Amino acid sequence: MCGIVGYVGSKPAAPILVDGLARLEYRGYDSAGVAVLGSSELKVHKDAGRVRELEASLPKRFGGKLGIGHTRWATHGGPSKDNAHPHASGNERIAVVHNGIFDNAAAIRAQLEDAGVKLRSETDTEVLAHLIEQADGDTLEEKVLASLRRIEGTYGIAVIDLDFPDRIVVARNGSPLILGIGDGEMHIASDAAALIRYTRQVVYLDDGELATVRADGYRTFTQDASPTTKTAKTVEWEADEYERGLHEHFMMKEIHEQPDAVGRVIRGRLDERFHTVHLGGLNMDAREAREIKRVKILGCGSAYYAGQMGAQFIEEVARIPADAEPASEFRYRNPVVERDTLYVAVSQSGETLDTLVAVQELKRKGGRVIGLVNAVGSSIAREVDGGVYLHAGPEVSVASTKALTNMAVGFAMLGIHLGRIRDVSPADGRRLIDGLKKLPEHIAQIVAQEEELAKIAGRLAQHESLFFVGRTRGYPVAREGAQKLKEISYRHAEAYQTSELKHGPLALISPEVPSVAIVPDDELLDRNIGALHEIGARSGPLYVVTHPGVEVPDGVAAKIVVPKNEPELDPILLTIPLQIIAYYAAVALGHDVDKPRNLAKSVTVE
Repeated sequence: MCGIVGYVGSKPAAPILVDGLARLEYRGYDSAGVAVLGSSELKVHKDAGRVRELEASLPKRFGGKLGIGHTRWATHGGPSKDNAHPHASGNERIAVVHNGIFDNAAAIRAQLEDAGVKLRSETDTEVLAHLIEQADGDTLEEKVLASLRRIEGTYGIAVIDLDFPDRIVVARNGSPLILGIGDGEMHIASDAAALIRYTRQVVYLDDGELATVRADGYRTFTQDASPTTKTAKTVEWEADEYERGLHEHFMMKEIHEQPDAVGRVIRGRLDERFHTVHLGGLNMDAREAREIKRVKILGCGSAYYAGQMGAQFIEEVARIPADAEPASEFRYRNPVVERDTLYVAVSQSGETLDTLVAVQELKRKGGRVIGLVNAVGSSIAREVDGGVYLHAGPEVSVASTKALTNMAVGFAMLGIHLGRIRDVSPADGRRLIDGLKKLPEHIAQIVAQEEELAKIAGRLAQHESLFFVGRTRGYPVAREGAQKLKEISYRHAEAYQTSELKHGPLALISPEVPSVAIVPDDELLDRNIGALHEIGARSGPLYVVTHPGVEVPDGVAAKIVVPKNEPELDPILLTIPLQIIAYYAAVALGHDVDKPRNLAKSVTVE
């Protein structure tokens, strides 16, 4: 959600910090700031607004070869210069940046104020700077450890101190932090995007772990000061993958990247001989797979809707009862964790805190959990028992497109894998494998309709409220379509099962409320066409997403045709035009597509 960067080395820190913050803008933020250690003073510069404004207003004399920076997404106190990070101690020698939430900040604020400390902000973070200033200890590490023992909540923090000008001390508990290893320099970041331009050798901190970072290296240790051993990993993504190229927005770039992204996720995993899918990362043999009696999928937002598509596919193909549930609700209802249930956590970033905490709760109760994640080395990837990497490449836009599509493909591969172990015939396995291979070409055909879809989006954007409707396989598609439209165009959009229209929602149908109907050419086609007539009879404008050859009622506002694949795989393709429509609706309304208001790319607080 918020972003952290840090640098220590032989180069001026401020330009590197600002560049890192700019590369974290996609995570969502409302203010930004940097702090560097000069020869004799701590220099802090911060303000509400964008990173480019921060850069333009940096003082000319802002030298220093060690520093930290931050982009903030407000939790305690609104966007303002005082509430922006970094936060300094009362003696102006210590600076702190923080992702997460200190749950007991109010109590600590009261204690500090009773002791005569003057707090400058409304944030929870500022209390840590004052605690470190007051803490006993001969080293910065000792002071940070003593202060964190008084903190309850989640955090990723970075601390600098004018009394210890050679180091940055960082700590993690529920909010990601990465160390980047350079040549005579070190970087820190909450996301690899901030440091990939400088190094691809990284170390991921675990919860409860701290690190001291100097120009010549790092050391890691636990909260009881015991040393830990870390192994550096190589980030697989390249720096230019974080650039927009010729596209105006990252979202459209990522929509266009979907044929290649799907090609990557299936490459090397399709077994033509046995008509199945190899997923070695599951760490589960055939006998263990046959013992699975239920599949439970956990995700948030678009990942949850991809999970609904996946549950539909797994139940239909593998004949294993399957369902999806928002990870954000799962652990709060004290769920029954069953030995023969396979739990699947799905997350683009691998850092979604609600999903991560659900995984940890399942592990605590003995559940078997696998992950579908896009970020190698992420927290969820390291917590689960096995999984499937999505290989979508970095996704910068807040609105997920290529990662969502690869999630759905990942679930399809999992369903084929489980199905062929159980009762799916070789013929059906071959049919589905052939369908997977056709997906990249089919997606490219849909993206080629961009100009026509842009015109449709312009018409839909004129309406304040819309319905998205779909039945069985089409319902998760409708939910994801509504999600995309509302999160970037800010139009009210609701998704319903087509079969539920007559049980209430039809009362809202009118010429002012259009319906986007998902109508695949499958065994329920006649039922879906009947529902279209019901909507049309009430003067509701109809925009129909369907397959070639499907006859829709006269008078529909638009018919959007996508290539026909196998029925079980069709939802993946039916989703693509809804991404493009949402994008162009937002553009027509003049919104910042990649940075929708009030939202962030990676939600690392509950």
